[in-house]
Amino acid sequence: MDGIKYAVFTDKSIRLLGKNQYTSNVESGSTRTEIKHWVELFFGSRKMGPIMGHTIHYRRMIITLQPGYSIPPLRK
Repeated sequence: MDGIKYAVFTDKSIRLLGKNQYTSNVESGSTRTEIKHWVELFFGSRKMGPIMGHTIHYRRMIITLQPGYSIPPLRK
């Protein structure tokens, strides 16, 4: 899980949780295939949607899971 830095909690990301979409920051050099692999390994989830956005030091991913799938709450 070296590529996924941390979950993002903004007004928009909290609204997206209601649509089964989760937001995290990832390393800027990460590819969609790498991110998909990390999410499947770490969370045991499948069927993610597109990754959106990036900035200089990181990319922001928004994954959409099929109904019935979820990501457990993140804990410290």
